[in-house]
Amino acid sequence: MRTPHHLDAHPRPNPYEELAALDDGPLEETPLDEFLTEERDAGAEDAWAPPDHRRGGKRRRKNRFAGLPLAVKAVVGLVVLASFAALGDRWAVLYAEHRAADTLKDRLDLAAAPEVEIGGFPFLTQLADKQLDSVKVTVPDVAADRVSLAKVSATAHDVTLNADGLTSVRGAHVPRFDGDVQLTFADLNRELGASQVTFTGEGRDRVRANGTLPVAGHNLRLRAEARIQRQGERGIATEIGKMRLDIGDLATYRPGTRASEGLHLTPKGTADLARETRKAKALLSVPAIVQRMGVPEATVREALADDGKLAELTGSPRFARQAAGLNLIDLALENPDVMRRLGLDPNLLDSLSGLTRPVLADRLSLAFELPEPDQGDVRLQDVRVEEDGILVRVSGTGLTVGR
Repeated sequence: MRTPHHLDAHPRPNPYEELAALDDGPLEETPLDEFLTEERDAGAEDAWAPPDHRRGGKRRRKNRFAGLPLAVKAVVGLVVLASFAALGDRWAVLYAEHRAADTLKDRLDLAAAPEVEIGGFPFLTQLADKQLDSVKVTVPDVAADRVSLAKVSATAHDVTLNADGLTSVRGAHVPRFDGDVQLTFADLNRELGASQVTFTGEGRDRVRANGTLPVAGHNLRLRAEARIQRQGERGIATEIGKMRLDIGDLATYRPGTRASEGLHLTPKGTADLARETRKAKALLSVPAIVQRMGVPEATVREALADDGKLAELTGSPRFARQAAGLNLIDLALENPDVMRRLGLDPNLLDSLSGLTRPVLADRLSLAFELPEPDQGDVRLQDVRVEEDGILVRVSGTGLTVGR
């Protein structure tokens, strides 16, 4: 049997009790404890609130504007008022321009209302004084004789209004104005060329016409040159020159009565005449033609009897010059068979005789005249040819519109 275990009469000491025995009593508060206690008490007085993360809060903006000097506030207010005044002034200008455009359309009997632009600022002050600095009017597609003016643009200066307000303008007096009149080649091609002749600028005062002209069922190549110049104070005249109609590469017609004009064989036409015996004999068999060419009758008889002599005659440079100098128009009516053998239609030659210089010049004329106003004066200042058309400078004085 085991021996019973006896408890120790002296138990082990508790370490916590030993530490407690070392305590000398409560310690005095140090300055650091006082500082920390004060900080905690001060923070505890204010209730906690979530931070305001809104950028530029309402209070902040209000305080910032309230802090501005009075002069700055006054300037800002003036700027705002000036903006509203300018907006109202521009609205009045747009309204006046619209009314003026409608009035000009009715009084000038235009197909469409023109563009009106009133210059100067402020407009309401000018209206109160009944004096406008400038008014620009642009009218498109104005009929002028046989052609259309693509655009008429004029600027009136120092305009005096006859008005009682913005809505009661009865008329205006224009002491002076200047502007431009434009004719485009596109319009000239459509109206004068009928899609067969085109006009292009050539130099400062010249326009070249190229295309085709139908004559007696034949499309002849047309070439001409128009010199643009002033005519009087309000007119534009065109002097048509260097006109020619090409019948293929066989002959060329130049209207006129001079020796170099009429219908003449081209160098290729005379060369074909020299090579083709049938054509040469047909030409030399007509005494009137031989007489005009100045070929001796004996030489002609030998040539008609001997093809070698004929080739010798027609191949000479002198014969080529004499053949090219013949005016075939004069011989067409009397010798239609000869013209036909040369490859020329007698009906065509008959029609060409009616295409005189004045007739062709009238078909290509670009002339027009500005209308004469009831009051005042309008004059042309300058005319010049540009890439897209003809530009005419105009000026005027003492015009009155309306009452």
